[in-house]
Amino acid sequence: MKRRSLIQGAAAAMLGAPGLAAIAQQTVTLKFHTFMAPQSNVWLTMHKPWMAKVEKESNGRIKFEAYPAMQLGGTPVQLYDQARDGVVDVIWTVCGSTAGRFPRVEVFELPFIMTNAEATSKAYWDYVQTNAPDEFKETQTLALHVHGPGLFHSAKKLIKSPADLRGMKVRGPTRQITKLLGALGATPVGMPLPGIPDALSKGTIDACVIPWEVVPSIKVDELARQHTEFPSNQRALYTTTFVMAMNKPKYEGLSAENKKVIDANSGRETSAWLGKTQQGNDGNGRKVSLDHGGTIYTLTDAEAEPFHKVGKPIDDEWVADMDKRGHDGRKLLESARSLITKYT
Repeated sequence: MKRRSLIQGAAAAMLGAPGLAAIAQQTVTLKFHTFMAPQSNVWLTMHKPWMAKVEKESNGRIKFEAYPAMQLGGTPVQLYDQARDGVVDVIWTVCGSTAGRFPRVEVFELPFIMTNAEATSKAYWDYVQTNAPDEFKETQTLALHVHGPGLFHSAKKLIKSPADLRGMKVRGPTRQITKLLGALGATPVGMPLPGIPDALSKGTIDACVIPWEVVPSIKVDELARQHTEFPSNQRALYTTTFVMAMNKPKYEGLSAENKKVIDANSGRETSAWLGKTQQGNDGNGRKVSLDHGGTIYTLTDAEAEPFHKVGKPIDDEWVADMDKRGHDGRKLLESARSLITKYT
């Protein structure tokens, strides 16, 4: 009887042991949600590899349920709030989808500021840590990055000068970029990326600005065959800021071991990898456009100058806006430029 009691006691102690309880608590499944299509380069070469890396480095303690194309409902502009509110656990989205919500990071969307996506993504991460640490305070920030050089894709005519844009309806992804399009003489139309194919096919827009890498996934190579690049030796026409963020209570509830894995796959180097990977897909998008009979025109330095001239007041307007919000706009702009130069 005594022996049976000892065995029962030992079994009960093992079942209730803190070590076993901790092991059970370490296993977690995270819902990853984004608007990108399942066939997109971003999903296939950035999101899925990132999730796979986290799963592997956690020895399977962290698993993901992956939902591209807004499969869990809502719209792209609601993604950040979905992470904040715990509707999902991890999101990836365009910061500018909610105009003016993250005003200090808009500096990276100003005309002709970015060099390449890897360097600019590193600068973006550092800039937020030093100049705007509360910009994404409602979530746990995992990565901040930009895409490769943005350019014009037109369904009607080749764009060689600002004059060519007059009367054209051109899609822009964010507030600063639509301001630039308006200043250049176009009629800017703000819309999320998934809306571009339908808008081009119906003539709701005549052109759009996007990087090369996303062209095939939304069939812009078929719908807009006139493409205008800026000189590769100059800073790009524009880029877009992205954030990958996690629900804060979910992050804080992770075990120390799992937090360590998430932290190792967050930050400057992860941001740089995302930016570099995204720009690395530009070549394929360009090739697909050529294969489908597209015309690609690269502006000369002289032809690019009028665009630069129009972009300068956009910088000044942003600086003034930051000053009104209680920030030193000029200091923020110079900090972003300096960091981009440092990493370039």
